[in-house]
Amino acid sequence: MIDFQKTIISQFANSPTIVGLVTNMNAYIDQTANFQAFYDFVWNVNTAQGFGLDIWGRIVDVSRNLKIIAPVTNFGFQDGLTDYAPFGQAPFYAGVPATSTYTLSDDAYRTLILAKALANISATTSQALNQLLKNLFPNRGRCYVNDMGGMAMRYTFEFYLQPYEVAIVTSSGALPHGAGVSVSILQIQLPYVFGFSEMGTHDAVPFGQGTLYSP
Repeated sequence: MIDFQKTIISQFANSPTIVGLVTNMNAYIDQTANFQAFYDFVWNVNTAQGFGLDIWGRIVDVSRNLKIIAPVTNFGFQDGLTDYAPFGQAPFYAGVPATSTYTLSDDAYRTLILAKALANISATTSQALNQLLKNLFPNRGRCYVNDMGGMAMRYTFEFYLQPYEVAIVTSSGALPHGAGVSVSILQIQLPYVFGFSEMGTHDAVPFGQGTLYSP
């Protein structure tokens, strides 16, 4: 800020009236507090709140409101899929499940904004996608991307996602993929899954202590 006293010419520098008027006017029009508030609440993404984060969301093209599809199991026959259940355990299919809208808190939305900003400038390599997963789900457990071959990839989470987290992964656009590449998601709760030492991990448990994996 420019020293307002320098705007007073020398012959009036000792006039208490003029000096008082200029001092008061400077206090009235001083925008220092407003500039600082704008920087804290809007410009700085690390401290932005409310509408400031909404502005950042529009810049990186990610919404605070995520659509969550209610999980529904219907009657069916196809083996090997958990989306179907036998007689007496699930109703007939009745159309596309209803959706609900989940509004992210400021902290969760800030994390999503930063992840989307990184996705906007990153190549869809395993290294970049793994870093995005680490940024989105810190301290949650291991999560990583797998190259399944045949133009297919998979996001693997060794923990269960909340419904809104599934929406972040599937519909927010924060986790991109290469053109023409099919994407799947695997959630597996370790160390509660039965397995053998050939898995190369100590997170699997032996007979009688863990359940078989159900995709």
